[in-house]
Amino acid sequence: MSRTPRLPSSLLRVAACTSVAALALTACGSGSGSGSTSSGSGTVKVGLITKTDTNPFFVKMKEGAEKAAKEDGVQLMTAAGKFDGDNAGQVTAIENMVAAGVKGILITPSDSKAIVPAIAKAKAKGVLVIALDTPTEPESAVDALFATDNLKAGELIGEYAKAAMKGKTAKIAALDLAPGVSVGVQRHNGFLKGFGATEKDVACAQDTGGDQAKGQTAMENCLQKEPGINLVYTINEPAALGAYTALKAKGREKDVLIVSVDGGCTGTQAVKDGKIAATSQQYPLKMAAEGVNAVVTYAKDGKKASGYTDTGVTLITDKAQTGVTSKDTAFGLENCWG
Repeated sequence: MSRTPRLPSSLLRVAACTSVAALALTACGSGSGSGSTSSGSGTVKVGLITKTDTNPFFVKMKEGAEKAAKEDGVQLMTAAGKFDGDNAGQVTAIENMVAAGVKGILITPSDSKAIVPAIAKAKAKGVLVIALDTPTEPESAVDALFATDNLKAGELIGEYAKAAMKGKTAKIAALDLAPGVSVGVQRHNGFLKGFGATEKDVACAQDTGGDQAKGQTAMENCLQKEPGINLVYTINEPAALGAYTALKAKGREKDVLIVSVDGGCTGTQAVKDGKIAATSQQYPLKMAAEGVNAVVTYAKDGKKASGYTDTGVTLITDKAQTGVTSKDTAFGLENCWG
């Protein structure tokens, strides 16, 4: 796998907009630093709707969008669901942004299917709609998708785990996201594909919502069901750290391999510290910045972004395995988020 380009350090220094209640629309100043949601005549407006405004991944995505909006001289309006899965809140945000005259909307859909009718209404009014991170179902419901290849992210850690197990019979625990969420499904399926396993090889599967406390509970449940678990796949690093806590309480933290996906700074540090063996790192700032740039291009010349743009994924580990391309945690910490 080719080296993922280092993200510009300027993206990491941008200041966040003033905190607002979930679903409130705000404007990141287009050069003036104003907090007003209105702007001068002719200013291009871009909308960003994330699943939540608390998850570090989406906080960093917002920062990337803010930086790009400032550089492009456009106004950024932002909104977020009250919780991961708040489709109704995202629908309201789309409607509010369309009414405010945005030229394009960037969205990480909480419900990939249920959001489609609201997206269709926005597109019918001439608004460019781009999905970030999470594809809609169908993917063609939006004009374009800028995202990690989540299937590939799962495959990378599956391939790594297979090599790291060195022929030992795996008893797998899968700490997943939630039923039907495309990102979770793709990562899970990718892991199994990369490892060369099937669902029958999973000794225990639990949903965690990507939450650390729920990850710990899920791991405790799995250890009760199958005490011999020796490989843990997790949807993200908070779930992985929850699993590590549960394993440590049982004195099993050194003999169970944990692999994950995301590449946040806390998670990457956990790889460096030996709590997680490897993680697949993705790049939310890049997704958002490229999304804003695409809306600006559309506003200037009418050219619409289309299809899928892969924003990159890199396997991060300090215990490289033969035949599996990876980068160390020094690279991971240079390019992490959160």
